[in-house]
Amino acid sequence: MTTNISFSDFDCYKVAPVSFSSPCACPSRPSFCKPFPRPRSSLEFNRLRFVLHGQKGLLRISKSSSLARRHIVAVAHAEPDRIDGKEPEEEVEGGQQLSFQEDPISEQQHKKNQLKKRIVFGLGIGITGGIIVMAGGWVFTVAVAACIFVGAREYFELVRSRGITAGMTPPPRYVSRICSVICALMPILCLYFGQLDVTTTFSAFILAITLLLQRGSPRFSQLSSAIFGLFYVGYLPCFWVKLRCGLAVPAINTEIGARWPFLLGGQAHWTVGLVATLISMSSIIAADTYAFLGGKAFGKTPLTNISPKKTWEGTIMGLGGCIATSVILSKILCWPSSMISAIAFGFLNFLGSVFGDLTESMIKRDAGVKDSGSLIPGHGGLLDRVDSYIFSGALAYSFIKAFMPLYGV
Repeated sequence: MTTNISFSDFDCYKVAPVSFSSPCACPSRPSFCKPFPRPRSSLEFNRLRFVLHGQKGLLRISKSSSLARRHIVAVAHAEPDRIDGKEPEEEVEGGQQLSFQEDPISEQQHKKNQLKKRIVFGLGIGITGGIIVMAGGWVFTVAVAACIFVGAREYFELVRSRGITAGMTPPPRYVSRICSVICALMPILCLYFGQLDVTTTFSAFILAITLLLQRGSPRFSQLSSAIFGLFYVGYLPCFWVKLRCGLAVPAINTEIGARWPFLLGGQAHWTVGLVATLISMSSIIAADTYAFLGGKAFGKTPLTNISPKKTWEGTIMGLGGCIATSVILSKILCWPSSMISAIAFGFLNFLGSVFGDLTESMIKRDAGVKDSGSLIPGHGGLLDRVDSYIFSGALAYSFIKAFMPLYGV
């Protein structure tokens, strides 16, 4: 409500608890409790808003009112009136009770629906991913390239968000699009040439030239965020192509490979790269699942401030589940032949899973968002689903090439 009053007039008014039934909560309305003057028009009346904050009345005065122009900000909190020692009920028009609490039943139903979506889409992604991994070759490479392109788009949207741009200058949109396309081409070039060194160096050089020749004044933050995006969502995921398609040595000790149907590629299709990829991805899924269940059941000690929901108890459960899955699958698939190699392989997959998850959580936290996108119902964005795999492919491939002689066969 807008009214022209002086400072002395404003001091004499007593702000009392407000209800919709009466402008003054005092039953007898004593002389020292003066009501505000009646509004001269409906427009002025609309400028006064009454908001019930819990059980306390809250009076808000519009910035365009005369009181605001006199640089007076008035926010009044008053204790509710007590009649015969009882708390007064909050009133609304029509005598209905005003409720501010969410319906617990609807909240539980929403959580159940989210869990159903998460399970359904998770199973769908798992089955589709398994078929793509089994196919290998160009099918696997193109699928990785598509995921990289979507992940790169989500990454640069996070970089351009308010939380991150408050302290840095993001790269222009055309630069982020060029970088996304380059990242998507990297796994295809990796499969064709068999290496990433020349591709990555040339891509970084193209990005640097594009940023330095842009209009205006280029910023180092633009270059650093673009180069990190090239490394994070472009270079690292390409190791899955090197792992699946590059390790083409047949897994001759695997009984499943010896009986693999000729129409599906025969024994030559069952390679060390296929077995290693299946074990690595299965171990990561087990790590995420056991960490989630362990955190829900026993989680008490926070792991890090980056992701407050992650706990040490859940992390230990995830480590145990990851190593156990790696060992069990190594016995079934007869690779690797050494128990120590299987345990070390599972441990490295777990490390890549945890730090990949924490890295994406750090980016989202600086961006001030919960999810990287909304592509997958119940899961969020694509980066939310594949963040555990970003570092794991590089660790698994490096372990097999450097520490397991003859690819562990």
